[in-house]
Amino acid sequence: MPPTEKDQPPDEKTLAEIVKELDLYPIDAFRFVEQGLTYTVTKLHGQPAAAEKAAADDPSRHISGQQLCEGLREFALLQWGLLARTVLRRWNITCTYDFGRIVFALVEAQHMQKTDRDNIEDFRDVFDFKTAFESDYRIEHKS
Repeated sequence: MPPTEKDQPPDEKTLAEIVKELDLYPIDAFRFVEQGLTYTVTKLHGQPAAAEKAAADDPSRHISGQQLCEGLREFALLQWGLLARTVLRRWNITCTYDFGRIVFALVEAQHMQKTDRDNIEDFRDVFDFKTAFESDYRIEHKS
């Protein structure tokens, strides 16, 4: 979980400062990516044990850029269904590389961490938005 603005070290930027500096996406887009990261890590690695919660930089809970993009797609569809692409487009997110720009802005501001192997190019062309949010969407019926 990202630190609250009052808990941040003096050299760490607030979310509002990151948004203003990048000047491409609204604060809601950054919050979505942070929440989607939590969703994706939990989906892939399960709930962290109490000891792991203290060690947020645990490398065993790392996910790749591609995994995060897929998790964000799934999270958006869970949140908004067929409106997911519309909501993301309203926030100027039109491709997976936009997720990467947000992630790396958060990394640079110390709100997220990366490994030496992580690169913004990991987010380029992971999937096509139209296909991923419209053509592949299925409504599941509970019996």
